[in-house]
Amino acid sequence: MSSSEDDRPLARGRNNGVKSSTYIPKSVDRAMDRQNPSNGQPAGISVRMGPVEPMNVDTTEANGTTNGKRKARSSITNGKNYKDASSSDEEDSKPLSKRRKTAIPEKSTMGSDSDDEPLIGGIRKPPRIRASQIGESEDSDVPIERKLAVQKQKIEKKAERTANAINAKNKSNGKPKRQSKAADSDSDVPLAKKSKVAPYAKKPRMSNGVKKEPDDDKPLKTTAAKAKSKVKNESSTPAKKRGKVVKEESPQEEAGEEEEEEYRWWEDTAKGDGTTKWTTLEHNGVLFPPEYERLPKHVKLLYDGVPVTLAPQAEEVAGFYGSMLNSTVNVENPTFNKNFFEDFQEIIKESGGAKDRDGKPVKIKEFSKCDFKPIFEWFDSERTRKKNLSKDEKKAIKEVKDKAEAPYQYCMWDGRKQKVGNFRVEPPSLFRGRGEHPKTGRVKKRVLPEQITINIGKEAKVPPPPEGHEWKEVKHDNTGTWLAMWQENINGAYKYVMLAANSDIKGQSDFKKFEKARELKKHIARIRKDYTKDLKADLMADRQRATAVYLIDKFALRAGNEKGEDEADTVGCCSLKYEHVTLKPPNIVIFDFLGKDSIRFYDEVEVDPQVFKNLKLFKKAPKTDGDEIFDRLTTSALNKHLSNYMPGLTAKVFRTYNASWTMSSLLQDMKSVGTVPEKVKDYNDANRRVAILCNHKRTVAASHAGQMEKMQEKINGLRYQQWRLRQQMLDLDSKQKKKRGADFFQRDKDLDDEWVLQHQAFLVDEQRTKITKKFEKENEKLKAEGGKEMKDKELDERLKDADDLAKQFKKENKTGKVEAEGKGPTIEKIEANIEKLEQRIRTMKIQYEDKEGNKEVALGTSKINYIDPRLTVVFSKKFNVPIERFFSKTLREKFDWAVKSVDETWEF
Repeated sequence: MSSSEDDRPLARGRNNGVKSSTYIPKSVDRAMDRQNPSNGQPAGISVRMGPVEPMNVDTTEANGTTNGKRKARSSITNGKNYKDASSSDEEDSKPLSKRRKTAIPEKSTMGSDSDDEPLIGGIRKPPRIRASQIGESEDSDVPIERKLAVQKQKIEKKAERTANAINAKNKSNGKPKRQSKAADSDSDVPLAKKSKVAPYAKKPRMSNGVKKEPDDDKPLKTTAAKAKSKVKNESSTPAKKRGKVVKEESPQEEAGEEEEEEYRWWEDTAKGDGTTKWTTLEHNGVLFPPEYERLPKHVKLLYDGVPVTLAPQAEEVAGFYGSMLNSTVNVENPTFNKNFFEDFQEIIKESGGAKDRDGKPVKIKEFSKCDFKPIFEWFDSERTRKKNLSKDEKKAIKEVKDKAEAPYQYCMWDGRKQKVGNFRVEPPSLFRGRGEHPKTGRVKKRVLPEQITINIGKEAKVPPPPEGHEWKEVKHDNTGTWLAMWQENINGAYKYVMLAANSDIKGQSDFKKFEKARELKKHIARIRKDYTKDLKADLMADRQRATAVYLIDKFALRAGNEKGEDEADTVGCCSLKYEHVTLKPPNIVIFDFLGKDSIRFYDEVEVDPQVFKNLKLFKKAPKTDGDEIFDRLTTSALNKHLSNYMPGLTAKVFRTYNASWTMSSLLQDMKSVGTVPEKVKDYNDANRRVAILCNHKRTVAASHAGQMEKMQEKINGLRYQQWRLRQQMLDLDSKQKKKRGADFFQRDKDLDDEWVLQHQAFLVDEQRTKITKKFEKENEKLKAEGGKEMKDKELDERLKDADDLAKQFKKENKTGKVEAEGKGPTIEKIEANIEKLEQRIRTMKIQYEDKEGNKEVALGTSKINYIDPRLTVVFSKKFNVPIERFFSKTLREKFDWAVKSVDETWEF
C-alpha cells in the first residue's frame, strides 16, 4: 500500500457516518503499539459493578480525537422487574422501619433472585467488587478484580484443554468417538441410547403432569382418544416403570384411574429436529377480554373544570390513564403524556367528540386542562372494595373465572394433553415499555377476532369465533408451534399463543438451547485461537469481527441489531457508536449504552492491549458521536462467520456457554457442607461468580433497603427474645449472674430503651392482628358450615391476651425484671430455647448476607436463562439440598426434563 493510501482520510459510510479504511497500514499498527505498551496484567474482567453516576472520563488522548470530553448519558427511568415467585418478605407484617431507625449490619454477601433491572444513574460512582460479594477473603493483598481475571483465565484454559481432548478423540480413525466423562453427554451418541430407560415410563394417572380428566363434548374429545391410542401402538420400545409421581389421592380415586405413560421426550430418538412439529393438533382458540363496562354517570373527566361526556371508546381510554395516576414513573413522564394525549384526541375525534352537561361540544385541546382525578378515585375505591371482599366472595369470583378459562388451558398435541401458556388475548391499555421507549403512553387497541389467525390440525374442529365475528384466517401449519397469532398496533410485532413453559415442546426448546451451548465446548478453543490471531489482521473487516467476538465472548455483550427511527435507541456490540465506548489507557474500556429492553448497560472493563488498540483505531478521527465503531461488521455477517465453526452457532450462544461452563467448573471443585441454608449460600456464591464473570448485573431495587431493614428487625427481635430468656434465668436462679458473668445477661447496646418500647408495641399490635384474623377465619368457617357466628364480644374477650402482654411489658420496664414463663420452667429448658433462637439467628444472618451481597448481581438471570438447569439439579442431588430451594414451582415445571434426566455425576 502506498504512503498516500496510508494517510488517506476515512470515507463516509452507511447511515452517512464515517467509514473505516479497508486496510490497516503496518505503520499505523507500529505507532499505536508504541503509544500503548502492555501492562502485563490479565484482562477480561469487569472492574466495576452496580449503580453508576454519569461520567466524564474521556480525554482527547484517550479517544484519539480532537474533541473534548464526551457528554455523559442522563440516567434512565426504571423498567419493570418480573419475578418467578414473590419474596416472602413482601407478605410479612409491616416492618418497624417505618417507626424507628435500626442498626445496619456490616458487609455481607447475597440477595434476591430477581431478573435484570435497568442500571440507573445514581449519586455515586459504582463501587469496586468487594471480596465478600464472591466469597473471597477480604484481607488479601491481591485486588479482587485481578483474582477474578486470573480465575477466568484458568476456566478458559480448562475449556480449551477440554475442547482439544474432545477433538483429538473425535479425529482418531476419522470417526466420532464417545467423549470423556467431562464432556461425555454432548457426544454424538443419542440420549435415548445412553439411557437404559425407554422414553415412556409408567406414571399413575398423569400425562406430562396433567391429571386425567373425563372427556366432554368439546372438540378435544374424539381425535384425542384416537391419537392417544395411536401413540401407544406406535411405541416400539417397551415401557418400564421408573419413579412414580406420588400424589395423595383417596383409595376410590386411585382405584378408578388407570395408569398412563409419562412421555420422557428427552430420551426419545424418534423425534428429531425436522420441520414437522406435530401431526394432530386440537385446541379451543383464545380467550378474549370482557367488553368495556361504562363508568357510573357521576364519574366524569373534567376539562378546564367542566365534566365532559365521552363515547365508550374514548371513556375507556380516559380510564386507562385515570386509573394509573398513582404510577408517577409513567404519568410524570413527558413522553408518556404526549403520546397518550395524541392518541386520546384522535379517539375522541373518531368517536364523535366530547360534550358538556348540556350536550354542547367541548374541544379538548390542552392536556394540562384535563383532570382525571374523579376517574382515579372511582377506580381506587373499586380496588379497595375488591380487596375487602370476604373469602367466600373472592372464592366465588375465582370459580367463575376458572370456569371461563378451563376450555382454553389445554390442547391436544399429537394425542398428548399439553398446557397452553398465554391463551388470553391481551386487553386494551396504555403501552408502557421499558426505559426510554419512544412509544410509551400509546394506546394498545382492543384485538378483534378479525385480526387473529388460528393454527390447528386439518381434521380438528375449528373453534368458533365470538358471535358476529370471523377469524382472519385458519391455517394448518404443522411446521409451527403456535396455536394463534395476531399483530399488535404499537410496534407492529406479532403475538403468538404458544404452549406453556412446562410443556414438551417448550422443554425441548430449552433442552436444545443448552445442548447447543454444550456443543460449543468442542469448538471454543479453535474459535478463541482464530479471533486472537485476527485481532491483528490487516483487513479492517476481519479485525473488527475478531474484536467483536472477543467482547461477546469475554464480557457477554449481545450482538445487537440496527433499529428503525421509531424504535428505542438500543444497541449491542455490532451497533456500538462512538459515544458508547470510552477509552482509558493503558487498557480500560468503559461501555455505556442502552441495551435490550432499554436497560442501561454500564461497565468498566480491562481488555487485552491489542483490543484496546483496535477500539482506539476504530474510533480514530474524523469519527465522532453518532458514527459506528464496527462500521464494517453486521450481526448477520458475524453470525454467518460463526456458523462456519458449528451449525446454528450465533453470538448469543456464547452467553449460555460461558455461564454454564463457568458454573460447571466451580461445581467440580466445590465441597459444600453444613446446614441447608449454608449449602444454598455456597450455590449462590458460585452463581454470583457466574453473574460477575458473565456480566449479568442489575441495579439495586428500590425496595431493597426496606427488605434489608425488615430482615434486620427480625434478627433484632430474636436477639431481644434471647435477652428476655436470659433474664428469666436470673428470675429462677440469681446465682447464674455470678456463674456466667454479667456480660451474658447484658442487652446488646443497639437494642436501647427506645427500640425496646417500639418493639414491644409492635409485638402487642402483632398479637392483636393474629387474634383478629383467627377470629374472622373461624367465623367464616362457621358461616360456611351453616353454624352460628361468634359475636364481637368473643373477640373482645380474646383480645385481652394482647392487653395482658402490654401490661406485662410495662411491668418489666418498670421493675427491670422478667418473670419466668411457661409450664415448669427450668434453667435447662431456657438454655435449649436460647440455643434454638441462636440457630434461627445464624440462619437469618446467612440469608441477610445472601440478599445484601446479591443486590447488584442478577442471580435469577444466570440461574434461569444461562446456567444449564441440569447443573442446579446436580448440586441439589450431590449435596442433598431440596430442589425447591433453587427452583420455584413454576421453574420446576419448566425444567422438569432437567430434574428427571440427570444424577449427581452428570457434567456439562
